[in-house]
Amino acid sequence: MGPPSPIDLMSSGACMNVIPLDERPVLVLYAGGTLGMVATPQGLAPGDDMEGRLRRALDTLPPTRQAGLPHFVFRALEPAIDSSAATPRDWQQLGRSVAAAVGDHAGVVVLHGTDTLTWTAASLAYQLQGLDRPVVVTGAMLPLEAEGSDALDNVELALRFAAEPRLQEVAIAFAGRLLRGVRTRKRHSEALSAFDSPDYPPLGERVDADAVLFPGRGLEAQQRGAPRFELPDYGPLAEGGVVRIALWPGIQSWQVEAWLADDRVRGGLLEVWGAGNVPSDPALLGALARAGGEGKLLAAVSQCTAGGLAPGHYAAGQGLVQAGVLSSDAMTAEAALTKLVHLLAQPLGNDERRQRFLTPLVGER
Repeated sequence: MGPPSPIDLMSSGACMNVIPLDERPVLVLYAGGTLGMVATPQGLAPGDDMEGRLRRALDTLPPTRQAGLPHFVFRALEPAIDSSAATPRDWQQLGRSVAAAVGDHAGVVVLHGTDTLTWTAASLAYQLQGLDRPVVVTGAMLPLEAEGSDALDNVELALRFAAEPRLQEVAIAFAGRLLRGVRTRKRHSEALSAFDSPDYPPLGERVDADAVLFPGRGLEAQQRGAPRFELPDYGPLAEGGVVRIALWPGIQSWQVEAWLADDRVRGGLLEVWGAGNVPSDPALLGALARAGGEGKLLAAVSQCTAGGLAPGHYAAGQGLVQAGVLSSDAMTAEAALTKLVHLLAQPLGNDERRQRFLTPLVGER
């Protein structure tokens, strides 16, 4: 028997559960990561009894802060996700796990490794379009029991926001802030405030002991997305079906061709300079145009960490427009690539895929 359809998943939870939303527990779904690791003679390694360790850590909070936490149930994803080795199959597994359980819970907290946390959050946002409650992704730069760890603060914040019914999207709780999942990037490899949302303001933040949601910034005030979840099979794309090509000075057309001409490649994300500039090399632009003509879905993002694309604003960007490469505007690379994967996994025509890429689905552009 295949995986349940989106309608089946919704009816098994949100549509059938008669328990009021504010009386349902939050689900904490442990997917792995530094947060749950312990020190060993060979270095950090996954630790046992994550639920017990987490509950004992939360018990160390001041009584007033403990009183403000929602009741939660804990579940570990099996097998755990190695964040640095995650693939679209892992995003799919996690998306289906959340979709199957979310209807029975007030919200979901996903504990995840930080290396690819933003990629997972972006993919979850596309898979879980139409959310009517929170899915909050978090992790830690240091293990839960490490001196100076950020893990407990991040989990506490995520739990509080996961019980906030006005939050109706996938978000990231980290270092005192709540960020839109599909707008966030990891900007630092060591700092506790490792994540940032360069082109969209925070959805909320910690104020003293409270988790404060800012009005007017969430999807519930902007758009509701699709009326149901979209859970396509990412398996055929997990072996490199979508490639990411960053320009560098001196890049050659044969190098781009080597990526895009492979029959296994169905889409590509091109990281260009500035507001959308590429070398005016006819051979390179021809390689892009040929790939697009073969039905491969191509999009471009800027290599700059903030700001968006305006292809064609400079003469050096006209080639992208003429080659049919789609503009990602101010989308992050994570949001653009996971969107390409999501659209290519569905039985859509090329024109429909292109139109959907240019359409905001979950506040990503």
